[in-house]
Amino acid sequence: MSNNQQNVSRFDLNLAFILFLFFCVSCIAIYSAQTLGQYGENFLVKQIVWYVVGSIIISSVMFLDSEQFQKLSWYLYGFGNFLLVLLIVAPPSIAPVINGAKSWFKFPGIGSLQPSEFVKVFLIIALSNVITRHNEKHRIRTIREDFLLLFKMGLTLLLPLMLIMQQPDLGTSLVLISIFSGLVFVSGVSWKIITPVFLGAATIGGAILSLVIYFPEALEKYLGVKQYQLGRIYSWLDPYSYSGGEGYHLQKSLLAIGSGMVNGKGFANGEVYFPESHTDFIFAVIGEEFGFIGCSVVISLFFVLIYYLIKLGLETKNDFNSYLCVGVISMITFHVFQNIGMTIGVVPITGIPLPFISYGGSSLMGNMLAMGLMFSVSYHYKRFMFSSE
Repeated sequence: MSNNQQNVSRFDLNLAFILFLFFCVSCIAIYSAQTLGQYGENFLVKQIVWYVVGSIIISSVMFLDSEQFQKLSWYLYGFGNFLLVLLIVAPPSIAPVINGAKSWFKFPGIGSLQPSEFVKVFLIIALSNVITRHNEKHRIRTIREDFLLLFKMGLTLLLPLMLIMQQPDLGTSLVLISIFSGLVFVSGVSWKIITPVFLGAATIGGAILSLVIYFPEALEKYLGVKQYQLGRIYSWLDPYSYSGGEGYHLQKSLLAIGSGMVNGKGFANGEVYFPESHTDFIFAVIGEEFGFIGCSVVISLFFVLIYYLIKLGLETKNDFNSYLCVGVISMITFHVFQNIGMTIGVVPITGIPLPFISYGGSSLMGNMLAMGLMFSVSYHYKRFMFSSE
């Protein structure tokens, strides 16, 4: 068999087909969404371009193996944090404040770039490397070694988390925490440590929610929480009392999804208009035009992707690759739960896009970079399985 034939046989066609289905869903949904607004640009064409760029990213990343990723992990981590620092100090002409957050670099003629979308993937690689190196060094586990690993992981998380909270970007910060949490669960740390830590975190989260409801001025004064962030909580709890402000998008989203009923109103027949429906609220567009059936298909597609990545993580014989899979699964799962949850009022609105479907170059390229890691795992795992060596 020639080298080209071997490369084709090792390419993960199943994962590529799943991404192709996401591409089709994204194109259909974005085309429908942009017909509802008075937009001066074609988001569908741009999304197709971003998918092409994302495919190039995948084809470049997949040839790197686990050893190369481990060697590059701290360079990527450092580069990502450098971009976050640069974002903070950059003048408004380069990094404007949009919707109360300074999260994007703006390039004339190209568009905007959100560094945090790539930092999420760099954090996955860095944390996976930390766990792998620690477990290789400490074969015999004790409580001391487990606390040391948890400390290393927490320290790795802390810098990008603080920089992203500085923007402020609560949604992406929660994604980083979900990645960290998922990797802690599989890192080998004893449940005697994990259980009280996460119970304590849940208690703190409940306490903060209570402060938001009963003592919001304390959060503003001592923790620097912005008024618009508090408004998202209030509008989540009672969207119809805030329909003229923070609750506007949620109210319209509930109306769109509810009016779609079982079968939907049909392709490009949406009637409920709200701004930026092609980005964070793309699921509401799908719900209105394709109803419960269309929403179920989209959710099932995410289930298929996550199941496939879980299967891939279990099959690979490389610990570092398994941790990469868990990190990507944690990232995508949280994104899907948060995005769909906020469109139906289950969780507060945080401005997190729906992976592979919402319009956005930075988000899509970040997710395709994560998929490049998964293609790499599959590509090199197959070589391990069927190699003649």
